[in-house]
Amino acid sequence: MAGLPIIGVDVPDPVVSQTSKTPKPPWLRVQAPGAGKTSELRALLAERRLHTVCSSAACPNMGDCWSAGTATFMILGNECTRACRFCDIKTSLRPNPVDLDEPARLAEAAVLMGLKHIVITSVARDDLDDGGARHFARCLRAVRAQLPTSTLEVLTPDFLGSEESISTVLEALLEGGHAGVFNHNVETCERLTPKIRSGAVYKRSLEVLQKAKRMRPDVRTKTGMMLGLGETDDEIIQTIKDARAHDVDILTLGQYLRPSSWNHDVMRYVTPDQFKEFAVFARSLGFAHVEAGPLVRSSYHAERGVAGTTVLS
Repeated sequence: MAGLPIIGVDVPDPVVSQTSKTPKPPWLRVQAPGAGKTSELRALLAERRLHTVCSSAACPNMGDCWSAGTATFMILGNECTRACRFCDIKTSLRPNPVDLDEPARLAEAAVLMGLKHIVITSVARDDLDDGGARHFARCLRAVRAQLPTSTLEVLTPDFLGSEESISTVLEALLEGGHAGVFNHNVETCERLTPKIRSGAVYKRSLEVLQKAKRMRPDVRTKTGMMLGLGETDDEIIQTIKDARAHDVDILTLGQYLRPSSWNHDVMRYVTPDQFKEFAVFARSLGFAHVEAGPLVRSSYHAERGVAGTTVLS
C-alpha cells in the first residue's frame, strides 16, 4: 500500500503524536489467541479459502469471540478499491472477479464453527455496479439456509450512498422476519474523514445509516469509531451525537492501533476511564447498546448488540 495516493487533503492535527516517545500502555498489552481450537478453526477457514477480519487483523479478541460463537467473515476478496490510512488491506483498482462459490463455502464454515452470530463484511468494491450488495445478499441467504436460528449482521461499505444497494442488503438480512444488524462505520470525526478514509464522505456515511433505518425500522443500525487518530474529545462527543441524530442504535468505540509504517500514526492512547466516560455519555443519548474500551473493535462480541446492553470493556 505504501505510496498510494489518498483522496482528500491533509489538515492540521490538534494532538501531538505520543508514539515516538510513549510506549504502548499496559492496558493494550494482551496475549495473542492460543492454539488448540483457534488453530483448528484457522485451518478450516484456510481450507475453504475464506477470510475473517478476526484472523487477518490478528485481533486479540479472536479466541474470546469465536468461543462465544461469533465470527466476522470478509467477502468479495482481499483487495480494496480504496486506500484508507487506518487500514492495511491491499489496494487495487481492479480486484479479482466476484467468487460466486463463496456463499456456499461461507455457510458451510459457519456451520462447522458452530456460530450463533455471523458478521459479514467486505472490502470496498467501487468497481462493481452495486458495490457488492448482491453478493452480500447471496452470502446472507446461504448462511440463513444453513443456520436459520443464528443471528446475522452486516458491516458494509458506503455503496456510494446507493439506496438500491442498501435495500438489496436489507431485504436479505431481514428476510422472513428475522432480526438483523446493519453496520457501517464512520471510523473517525468529520474533520479527519478526508485524511483518514479514502473516498469517504462523513455525511454520506451517516446518511447510509439513516437510510437503512428509514427503509426498515425493524433493523438495528450500528456504527463504530476509532479513537487516537488526532481527534479532540469535543469531536468525539460531536460524532457520537451525530450518530444518534441519524437513528443509530449501536455504538462501538475502540483504540486505533497502527498496522504498518505507511498507516496514520497513533496520536494518543485513550485511557480506559476515558472510554467509560464516552460510553456513559453515549448511553445517555439513548443508544440501545454501547461497547467501549481500548480493545473494542467493530465486531467485538457483536452478538451482545442483538440483545442491547451497555458494556464498558
